[in-house]
Amino acid sequence: MDAEEALFRLDLYLNEAFIAGLPRVRVVHGKGMGTLRHVARELLTGHPLVRSFRPGEPAEGGAGVTVAEMESR
Repeated sequence: MDAEEALFRLDLYLNEAFIAGLPRVRVVHGKGMGTLRHVARELLTGHPLVRSFRPGEPAEGGAGVTVAEMESR
């Protein structure tokens, strides 16, 4: 998928996760050239439903994953 579609789907995912009351989500963007990782983290920065985010730990998917802590309801 291209970056525009990925951002659209990520925003929907964040909304659904918030409504479901999830404390955190794992965004799988892959390693590749880093384009999807970059645009995903740009969206997460300052997103009203995201408290913070960090790169995934090795057991979570490492560099191919970003873990976002959601705001509480």
